[in-house]
Amino acid sequence: MTKIYFLLSLFSVSFFFSQKKDSATLISEVRIDAYKKSTPFMASTKSVSVVSENLLNQNTPERMLESINQIAGARMEERSPGSYRISLRGSTLRSPFGVRNVKVYLDDFILSDASGNIYFNLISPELIHKIEVYKGPESGDYGAVTGGTLLLKTKDSENLSANLAIGSYGIFNQSFDISKQLEKHFVEIFQNYYRTDSYREQSAVERKQIFIKDDFQYSKKAILKAMLLYSDLGYETPGGLTFEQMQANRKQARPGTATLPGAKEQNAGIQNKMILAGLSHEFTISPTFSHFLLVQGSYVDFENPFITNFENRFEKNFVLRTHFNYEKSWSNVSLAYRFGFEGGINDILIKNYDNNKGIEGNPQNFDQIKNTSGFYFLSQKLNFNEKLFTDVSISLNSNSYKFERLFPTSENGNVKFKNQWLPNFGVTYLFAKGFSIRGKIGKGNSAPTNEEIRSSNQQFNVNLVPEYGWNKEIGIRKQFGNSIFVEGSYFDFRMQDAIVRRQNEAGQEYFVNSGETVQKGVEVLLESKNFNFKNNVFSNFRFRFSGSFYQFKFENYKQDNNDFSGNDLTGVPRTTINSLLNFTFFKKLSVDYYHFYTSKMPLNDANSVWSESSFVGNIQFRFPIDFEKTRLNLYLQIQNLYNTDYVLGFDINAFGNRFYNPAAKRNFIFGVKIDF
Repeated sequence: MTKIYFLLSLFSVSFFFSQKKDSATLISEVRIDAYKKSTPFMASTKSVSVVSENLLNQNTPERMLESINQIAGARMEERSPGSYRISLRGSTLRSPFGVRNVKVYLDDFILSDASGNIYFNLISPELIHKIEVYKGPESGDYGAVTGGTLLLKTKDSENLSANLAIGSYGIFNQSFDISKQLEKHFVEIFQNYYRTDSYREQSAVERKQIFIKDDFQYSKKAILKAMLLYSDLGYETPGGLTFEQMQANRKQARPGTATLPGAKEQNAGIQNKMILAGLSHEFTISPTFSHFLLVQGSYVDFENPFITNFENRFEKNFVLRTHFNYEKSWSNVSLAYRFGFEGGINDILIKNYDNNKGIEGNPQNFDQIKNTSGFYFLSQKLNFNEKLFTDVSISLNSNSYKFERLFPTSENGNVKFKNQWLPNFGVTYLFAKGFSIRGKIGKGNSAPTNEEIRSSNQQFNVNLVPEYGWNKEIGIRKQFGNSIFVEGSYFDFRMQDAIVRRQNEAGQEYFVNSGETVQKGVEVLLESKNFNFKNNVFSNFRFRFSGSFYQFKFENYKQDNNDFSGNDLTGVPRTTINSLLNFTFFKKLSVDYYHFYTSKMPLNDANSVWSESSFVGNIQFRFPIDFEKTRLNLYLQIQNLYNTDYVLGFDINAFGNRFYNPAAKRNFIFGVKIDF
């Protein structure tokens, strides 16, 4: 299979060429998609951040952690290589692995299944050209989540590039990307192969991926888009350690006990294969009316040898999205309406066996779950004199599931959650070209995913209900001249029936509704443009600082005889501060110098165990070498520059205090990207 990937790269290189664009624009000058409605960032009513090409350049080949963690209010965690979580304002409270309570779109298409689960680790960072991060409940176009929404964008201009990198712990990464306008077709083909032995025992990773898209503008009024994504990801899972075990040997996998074998002995890991294909069609009916339609399907083959069992999951997914759009402008007023529906079906067969050191043993439980979800939405955008911008939306959300135990006993049931009306209202006033103030209030709702309804303890949790809450926030955006941009936001989110992860003695997880949470926070961003000093030694400089300052508390939360009301929310740091400094020397050598500070955080609901704060620095050197129409971009990344002992992702509420998944010490990645 690996040879096919390399042959595809060599074959395609000989047929195409590319063009490069500068990416030094201030965030205040960009336009955001806001789901197929382009809007100036300064005028947006939404709490949105943009992961630009400059931030995406900071990523290592296997993950998007470095770029996403530069966003105030967004946090990506790595429990072990290949196992990632994304938190938008504290949403990893319920995510042992994977991404939940966050909606994820890839161009027109949808990566979230009908139950709300996303295999985010199947996506190569090099495929993504831009990310828009919407924080907090949006409802309307995005449906029912309380965490937020990610819009992942692939290439939109011609490009031909190849990337090759090697690094510490046996890292090897190879990718190829081509995007080309061929008459009425805009075609992209992306291929990636990545592997590493990694820094802990039982934590090797291998990923293969192919992505193909075709945007067919077959008339002036219509465009048909097709997409195919295949990803094959395998990674070992070393498991969490106690503090004492981590101090004794940071690299060890979870050791065995008198009653349970260890992660290495059981060959613990995950093998995940997914194929996703879809079609979307956009048609302009008249100057004021248009229609959008999307259909897509996916199949997932998921295999997880764990310490206590060997699980196979076979998932079939189907999604339909459609909406009608109306837009009208007068001399001082512009109006836009959107009315539509998005719905999906997730049909999953789960088979659990004894795990005989990585081999399927005797059967334990076979179950079938069918999850159906959908929402109708209506949104209105009204703009007065290019000064006052309003965004009003409402969605009616439904979610239900059927379950059946096929083996060893017979059991079935049907659970339908109460339909939820989710309103959302936002307003922005633009005082001047570079100065705006916004306000927003909205309701979010998030139903339990299949992995929470039937978690690794193999029991159906029919008493689990959706979490929901109201979010209120205000924000200010100010650009100083054409050089500096500042943004600040304050939000107050009150959540009911919060879903929280627990773990039993065997390390199996289960979930409970934990009462109420009060989540208040301030998020800030300060960034500059790319300053050109017209100096042959110190040529260019730009900077970026972001920070999140949170006060997240449990409220009315009792666990057995313990009252945890007033405790800090589990797994959420009170303070994160991030920085990125970009230097250019001799008009050639680029230096990216970036830091992440994370304050201590509680690791269990009782707040009896806290993590240590961490301060991690990375640096990257990039040097271009030009050969006529070809550019070689040499780069060297040094991760964990100060050799810090830290953890990138904790197992919160872990039984036996196995909270810790140690991150790598200082390591290196050297590579070359070729732009043809």
